[in-house]
Amino acid sequence: MNHIPRKRFGQNFLTDQGVLHDIIRVIDPQPDDAMVEIGPGLAAMTRLLLDSLRQLHVVELDRDLVERLRKNFDPARLIIHAGDALQFDFASLPVPAGQRLRVVGNLPYNISSPLLFHLTQIAPQVQDQHFMLQKEVVERMVAEPGSKTYGRLSVMLQWRYQMELMFIVPPAAFDPPPKVDSAIVRMIPVAQPLPCDAETLERVVTKAFTQRRKVLRNCVGDLFTENELIDAGADPQARPETVPLEQFVAMANLLRAR
Repeated sequence: MNHIPRKRFGQNFLTDQGVLHDIIRVIDPQPDDAMVEIGPGLAAMTRLLLDSLRQLHVVELDRDLVERLRKNFDPARLIIHAGDALQFDFASLPVPAGQRLRVVGNLPYNISSPLLFHLTQIAPQVQDQHFMLQKEVVERMVAEPGSKTYGRLSVMLQWRYQMELMFIVPPAAFDPPPKVDSAIVRMIPVAQPLPCDAETLERVVTKAFTQRRKVLRNCVGDLFTENELIDAGADPQARPETVPLEQFVAMANLLRAR
């Protein structure tokens, strides 16, 4: 049965066997790992993962693909969760004592950022995450202060994860080929994130980067006085794209303490 990729689900299926094996080598699945794959699609990576794993959980929204998975795999080895990954409770997955969850997937580009933020809720229960994403998104995730790609996504995710762009995947590796390059990113949760309230940090960071070409004093002037920014270790004349994570956290903590 041929499956026609659906644009509304952002489906671009990875078909290049060399790239698939490169991804498996990066993930390095072990037999007893507690692992979940988001968006298994036509199961190209699923099959390779199951060559190493005793059991794998998958979350798939497309009902046609869910039925295909049910027909082609042993239900004792492939545990299928039919539904939207954005709504799925990843904390509900069974994880043996002493282990943490491993999360992998070729994420649909149209929901990648919301899904990454959804997964931050379970970061303390996660060992690592390996995702295929749009290259531009990964570059924003791993960007350092002073870079033109450094922004809200960089700060909010770097607060919770150590991240590394592993390698780039060209459009020709997919069917249908996307119009952009993709990249594999490794995300390892930070054991002890800087103490901060997530909602307050989000508020400060979003406010700062709404007008990223203005200086910090003008971007967040309705939240902080100039002296308060200085107390947080931030330069009021700096542009938001040059402000490191630690200073955003200090600003958020100052705001929260009021």
